[in-house]
Parts: sequence; structure tokens; C-alpha cells
Amino acid sequence: MATVDIVTASPGQTEALAARLARALQAGDVVTLSGDLGSGKTTFVRGACRALGVTRPVTSPTFTIAHRYAGHGLDVSHLDLYRFQHVEPEEWGALEPYLDGALCFVEWPEAGTGFLPPARVAVTFRHIDPEHRGITVECAEESLLQRLGEC
Repeated sequence: MATVDIVTASPGQTEALAARLARALQAGDVVTLSGDLGSGKTTFVRGACRALGVTRPVTSPTFTIAHRYAGHGLDVSHLDLYRFQHVEPEEWGALEPYLDGALCFVEWPEAGTGFLPPARVAVTFRHIDPEHRGITVECAEESLLQRLGEC
């Protein structure tokens, strides 16, 4: 597994990083997002959605569990499993359709162990200070990670 570590200094930089990644992804891909509360997971998804043509507000689905956004030629699903200790089979039945035909971002993926398909990309966020975030991106495809250093 190849990794790249990046430090962002603003929400805009976090969104730009996500945009570069999103343009290389496709329907069926799963991106897991791990990290403390407020570390930039939803900001990252917002950047990916904007790059893919989503125009409506992108918000955390903590209380609704999932959102699906129509992009230009690619739908984006955003799951937030924070409220689950472990997803049960009947709960997964309600969430699984969000993966069909969409690029899917999953916050707090640990709760979906045993149900989530393998992640194409795993992203981990950490607080460095109030403005800076450390972001580690893991992927088996080095060419995908190289895109993150472009632009």
C-alpha cells in the first residue's frame, strides 16, 4: 500500500486536495475517511463533490446517516457511520443502495466492517493545530497518489 502525507492550512486547501482525488475516481469506488471530530472529513467530501459538479449544499450526514448527490455524470454518496457501534445486517440493507452506481465516501468506516466493500482509497485526518490538518492518503495505485501532488 502506497501512502502520501499532506498538510493543509485551510478548508480551501483540503477541498482542493479532495477535488484532485475525486477527478481520478469512478462509480463503485469507496473512499474511507477516518479521524477525530472536526478534522476535515466533511470538508474533504465537499471539495470532491464540487469538483464533480454537485451544486447543492454538502453537509455532514451524521443524523441522517447518508446523503446522495447528483454530479455531472457521477453521483456521490456520503455515509457517516459515527452513530453506529457496528452496522447490523438490516441497517446495512438500508445503506447498501447508496453504493450502487456512485462514488462513495464513508466517514467512521470502522462501524461498517464486514459490510463495506474494500476501499480504493483510505484517508486519515489529524489535527496539527487550529488551522492545519495532517492528511494521510493510502492507495494501492501509486499513480493515483501522484495526482495529489499536481496543480
